[in-house]
Amino acid sequence: MDNRHLYNSKIIDIYIKYIKKHHPDINLKEMLLGGGMKLHEVNDPGHWFTQQQIDDFYEKAVQLTQNKNLAREAGRYAASANALGIVKYWTLGLLSPGSVFRVLNKASSIFTRSARYEANIIAGAKVEITVTPHPGVQEKPFQCENRIGFFEAIVSLFGCYLHRIEHPECLFRGDGQCRYLISWKSSRKAVPKRLILGAGLLSLATLPAVLAWLPGYVSWHLAGSVLTVSLLKLLALAQENNELKANIDILQYTGDQLLEQVDINYRNCLLTYEIGAAVTKQTRVQEILNKVMELLESRLDYDRGLVLLADTQHRRLIFQAGFGYTDQEFTLLEESSFNLQNISSRGVFVLAFRNHEPILVNDLQDIKDDLSAHSLEIAHKLGTRSFICCPILYESQALGILAVDNKVSKRPLVERDMSFLMGIAHFIGVSLHNTHLLESKEKQFKSLIQTLAASIDARDPNTAGHSEQVAFYSMGICSELNIPPDTQEMIQVAALLHDYGKLAVPDSILKKPGPLTAEEYASVQLHAEQTRVILQQIHFEGVFSHVPDIAAAHHERLDGSGYPQGLRGEEIPYPARIIAVADFFEAITAKRPYREPIAVQEALHMLEERKDVLFDEEIVDALKAYLAKSRDLDVAWG
Repeated sequence: MDNRHLYNSKIIDIYIKYIKKHHPDINLKEMLLGGGMKLHEVNDPGHWFTQQQIDDFYEKAVQLTQNKNLAREAGRYAASANALGIVKYWTLGLLSPGSVFRVLNKASSIFTRSARYEANIIAGAKVEITVTPHPGVQEKPFQCENRIGFFEAIVSLFGCYLHRIEHPECLFRGDGQCRYLISWKSSRKAVPKRLILGAGLLSLATLPAVLAWLPGYVSWHLAGSVLTVSLLKLLALAQENNELKANIDILQYTGDQLLEQVDINYRNCLLTYEIGAAVTKQTRVQEILNKVMELLESRLDYDRGLVLLADTQHRRLIFQAGFGYTDQEFTLLEESSFNLQNISSRGVFVLAFRNHEPILVNDLQDIKDDLSAHSLEIAHKLGTRSFICCPILYESQALGILAVDNKVSKRPLVERDMSFLMGIAHFIGVSLHNTHLLESKEKQFKSLIQTLAASIDARDPNTAGHSEQVAFYSMGICSELNIPPDTQEMIQVAALLHDYGKLAVPDSILKKPGPLTAEEYASVQLHAEQTRVILQQIHFEGVFSHVPDIAAAHHERLDGSGYPQGLRGEEIPYPARIIAVADFFEAITAKRPYREPIAVQEALHMLEERKDVLFDEEIVDALKAYLAKSRDLDVAWG
């Protein structure tokens, strides 16, 4: 079976319009089903059908109409005022039948991909057309008849008189091609001009006789001749004006159609660009989905839209984002999920997800018997009638569902909509995959940092958890100061690793239960610089490239009394000043073998005394504000 899509829906649309007009009692749905077609496919100028679909449709149409000449009559109908102007659109800018036939080889691609059309102008009003099917195409005799009717429609469109259509060669008489000889006579608008010319010649021919036999009536003869010619001239002008008005109407119609299509293409291209630009800036799944929904709502004429994503085990589809729904409908969607594990599930979302194929439905009633009870219940509660459902894919893996519908506008959804949304779904799929990769790498990175921090604390059980607590307080300070998220992440990493240089301090000093000597304390101070040296061996990128310097400067003090470099004031990086306050507070409020923890209020008093001397005043105040909001935290208030 030839599964190539060869025939544009415009051809079937002409049949439908003709049958509606001449056979209004025919069940169109039954006829379309006979050809395996759907009405939204016929309404979509971007849809194409196979040879088998065309054959089955025509067989069913003839059976229902009992009209064996249906193909030719439908071809002729293409030029009628009720036929959607399809031929008029095709002949936009062309001035005569010859002009149309001359470009037939190119223009035929609007309607069919089944054959090669060639036209040769034999004379001003005669043309030879040959139609040669492409290899493997098996046309049927009714298609030849439809072509003849279509050629008749082209001649009729320009108001010309068809002289004859000869058919000396035919595929269905054993020839290798169909060949047609089409001739026509001048258009009807030439008739008044011929009458004018005839009247003028008659006046001249009879003038000598009038002069000879009725000399007294010469003036009357001339006046009558002028009046006759003038009336005929007015008739010709009126007819030309009517035809000109009709042509202007055609141009306006086709121009509007073209502008509408240009506008659609422009908006679609703009939306595609905006979605591509927007999603590349997002690094979180929810941010991506919210942005896509925002753009779909603002740029396209769909009333509602949503995204469902599969959970990590691919057991259920869960609502993630949407637009156009009421609060009650949003609640319904958030509380609903769709089972992916039920093999017998007939839900539209599940089928699109499982089969990796989009689904377009213009009337829910058409498929209500095929839906699961769960899906039908939700559809009724949402007031859904027509919708498009597209799988969100990355390579061969389904990630979720993108769906839109029109509840208010009632605009029919067509295959062009579905094709465009599949492109959007592809964008979403790639972005989700990349985001998952980033999140996975982020988890690996954070896990590595946590492991490194734990390795420091593992050397001395007495200070276990110190690095995590310093990071905890640092994040609290950042939240009060509204530090940007990416900088917060960098500070958190630096806080977790701020003491990593202690790996170079001997155990005898690091784990000494009593006070350190001056020499031992000097040895401990070396850990700050060692932290820089060790962390510089790690390939930190972007904002994280500052981690070694920030971590190494957590013992620097505003008055220059700190170490390892003795930096002063603004010379100390602001993130390092945050960690310095957090580190001091955690160290004095934590229990040590050689002393008891200092109470929180006393520790804060000690920080107050050292503001603008050792520690940044703004940062100290931020810690106090954070702790005031966190009195229920055992770690701070004991």
